[in-house]
Amino acid sequence: MTLSLILASVWAILATALAFLPMRLQFAPGIVLLVLALPLLVFIGVQHGPWIVALVVAGIVSMFRRPLAYFARRLMTRMREGAS
Repeated sequence: MTLSLILASVWAILATALAFLPMRLQFAPGIVLLVLALPLLVFIGVQHGPWIVALVVAGIVSMFRRPLAYFARRLMTRMREGAS
């Protein structure tokens, strides 16, 4: 197994462990994991190509669907306010 996939596996285990924390303690580590996901995706893409990256993105979106939906709604609201 390559280093990028090992790091992705560790990332997934950390994200799963984070889900066991109370909600008030999940925010800061969750943001750190989301920020670390971006360079990890690039690293996976360099080593394995776009199809594996697509699978990893699906996993990330699955694990962080509520925070990502929140940020998407917030971004859309700001875009609508800016267009008015």
